Amino acid sequence: MGDNQRIHPLHHDVESPPSPPPPQPSAPLVPRNMSRSDKGDPELSNQQPPPPPLPPARNRRSRRGCCCKFLCWFISILLILVVAIGATVGILYLVFRPKLPKYSINEIGVTRFDLSNNDSLSVTFNLTITARNPNKRIGIDYRGGSHISAYYNGTKLCDGSLPKFYQGHHNTTVLNIPLSGEAENATALENSLTQQLQQSGSVPLRLKAKQPVRIKFGKLKIFKITFRVRCWIVVDNLNANNSIRIKSSSCKFRLKL
Repeated sequence: MGDNQRIHPLHHDVESPPSPPPPQPSAPLVPRNMSRSDKGDPELSNQQPPPPPLPPARNRRSRRGCCCKFLCWFISILLILVVAIGATVGILYLVFRPKLPKYSINEIGVTRFDLSNNDSLSVTFNLTITARNPNKRIGIDYRGGSHISAYYNGTKLCDGSLPKFYQGHHNTTVLNIPLSGEAENATALENSLTQQLQQSGSVPLRLKAKQPVRIKFGKLKIFKITFRVRCWIVVDNLNANNSIRIKSSSCKFRLKL
């Protein structure tokens, strides 16, 4: 039995010794012939930095949504204002039924048409103009700062201004307006007038008028606007202190805000 028995050694839990630390590199990480750089790897120092990251898609969509909302609100407010102004103008038109004033040249008198020593022509006209307001509920307040001029063949002969007055509803007002001035190159102008009278027996004149006014709707006066009137007149002569007959006349009227 002694030959068959085997003796097994006892195994006790013995703690294994710690593993030795890894060997340190004997050569430097950066070669000695290359300088270190704060930017990192010298091979990557010349490369461009990566682009900044894009904002999240959710933020981009929210910004787009805010811009669209603002644009929609702006367009809505603008449309409301346009509709409100249009409705106000429509109501005023239906209530007051505005009509344009009418103007006509009744008479023109020449009190001076003389040549002077310095080759200028001294001219004085007296105009009689009729202004009609055909509106039943609208008054016209003629303000200061008006101007009216008379022309022959593009040359201004004389000028003046209209008086300040208020013209009520359905009113007709007759205005006497003096015009005076001097025209240059009088000799050539007189020769042209003489030739015009010999050929046609008449002289065409043109009047330009600019008149600031305030329109009164009932008791409400709106902002100042400007009347612009153009008149074309044909007379038989321009002799001073003579009776002058108006062969034809027409006036055109327009507004300027």
